[in-house]
Amino acid sequence: MKLIRPDWLAPAQIKAFTTTRQGGCSKGVYAGLNLGDHVADDPLDVVENRRLLAAENGWQDVQWLQQVHSTIAVEASGNGDVPQADACWTDKPGQVCVVMTADCLPVFISNADGTRVAVAHAGWRGLVDGVVENTLQVFDQREDLHVWLGPAIGPDAFEVGEEVRQQFCDELASSDTAFKPSVTEGKWLADIYQLARLRLQNIGIEQVSGGDQCTFSQADDFYSYRRDGVTGRMASVIWIDS
Repeated sequence: MKLIRPDWLAPAQIKAFTTTRQGGCSKGVYAGLNLGDHVADDPLDVVENRRLLAAENGWQDVQWLQQVHSTIAVEASGNGDVPQADACWTDKPGQVCVVMTADCLPVFISNADGTRVAVAHAGWRGLVDGVVENTLQVFDQREDLHVWLGPAIGPDAFEVGEEVRQQFCDELASSDTAFKPSVTEGKWLADIYQLARLRLQNIGIEQVSGGDQCTFSQADDFYSYRRDGVTGRMASVIWIDS
């Protein structure tokens, strides 16, 4: 399987990546390593894909979520529960945190000494509502955090309406710089990476990397809901190596 790993300065014991669709046993429109169990793929294929991923990385405790475009961040439990949330965190070595995406932005976070990590699922709704800021509240200090923006829809493919642009600009005026007019009248192309960077910068987070992939245009590597409608999901995972 092919994995996309962070280009960040987090400590060596912090392990993180986003999967691609390469590998796995799903078929048809889900062909590859689909890890979403809510997209009408064959459940046995999804179970096998998750098993393959866990075996490849030696995982025991994996926290999956039922994502609802909320701002809720939960502590990963490892007890088999699948809570409704869009971010999870841990300070326990070996505990794996997971969010799934297929265009939305995965935001990876580690503190400087590698003792606490988190990952958040940020679609435009979650981003404007504050899922990233809410996730950051689990960290005692913000000035020493490392953030990596994982694969998401790129700035030339993410078309939104004026109402979306206005919501971001109402929250943070500088968000205006992350939008450019689309060829479709009344629509805008949004740079979700830049929107995230601006919000992070606004609360004092400076060590931000990533933002150089496009799930929409890189069809060989990524599932994309915007591109295909019916499709699989990638997993963005982070853990403290034990």
